[in-house]
Amino acid sequence: MSHPDLVADVAALDSRELARLEMEIADRYMGGLPWGSIAWGFGNLVFWLSLWPLTLSGLLPLWAAFPLACISVSLGYLPSHEAQHYIIARPGERLFWLNELLGHLSTIPLLLPYRVARLTHYEHHIHTNDPELDPDIGTRAANGWDFIRRSIAGRQPGARAAASYGATLQRLATPEAGRAVRDALIYQLVFLAVLFGMAWTGHALEAALIWWLPRHVAQTYIGFYLSWAPHHPANETGRYSNTRAFRSHLGNILTMGMQYHIVHHLHPRIPLMRTPAAYWALRPILAARGCDLERL
Repeated sequence: MSHPDLVADVAALDSRELARLEMEIADRYMGGLPWGSIAWGFGNLVFWLSLWPLTLSGLLPLWAAFPLACISVSLGYLPSHEAQHYIIARPGERLFWLNELLGHLSTIPLLLPYRVARLTHYEHHIHTNDPELDPDIGTRAANGWDFIRRSIAGRQPGARAAASYGATLQRLATPEAGRAVRDALIYQLVFLAVLFGMAWTGHALEAALIWWLPRHVAQTYIGFYLSWAPHHPANETGRYSNTRAFRSHLGNILTMGMQYHIVHHLHPRIPLMRTPAAYWALRPILAARGCDLERL
């Protein structure tokens, strides 16, 4: 009885047997280098950087660069997300430098420092849907349109959602959190310097449509599929109830694999590209645990 397909009635297993079977299956999808995510992270950064000289030289019209930049910036988070969970390599392992390099570089277009992303994301995992301690609780919304409205409002000056990551780092008050705050300050200063410099030299539209606006589009898109959709209605805090599986009309690729995000919350070291297969292998167990699997 080593696989749920061989179990006549998974629901009849007790909690200990379910846990053993779940870990046995999950372990099969862990390990090895996620070369797809590594190539994705570095390749996407190079692609986004190339938009600048191509546009400024006139080889690529700005109207074409803008949607490409929106896509590229939106794609910048997930490779770093793999690194945040040390999926490429753990501290002390031979390729740990690659893990950290990918983590730091892939979120540059999104203007999200790796240390900030990692620390706040861990807090999200520990306190998922907690109204006080989950840094991503600001994505809670009644429906998709309400999320978009709240997402835009949350990036206005003085909005609580805009300060949630900073508040989390302040609450942690660790040396690593202090370095994350420093990184965030450096990122913002460089970002503002680029915007002002581009505007000063007569390239304000290029700066706005290759970085400033695509970043806002990406924040909304990422927040919708990585946070709102897999956690909606974000009222439960239990291990098997704080995340759900969902079906999107856009499919798994355009939702960046988040239809199966429940697998990530249960087993964070399963690489993103293996979560669909892991989900279908684990599905009988998840159903027995009472997980919200919707129509997936």
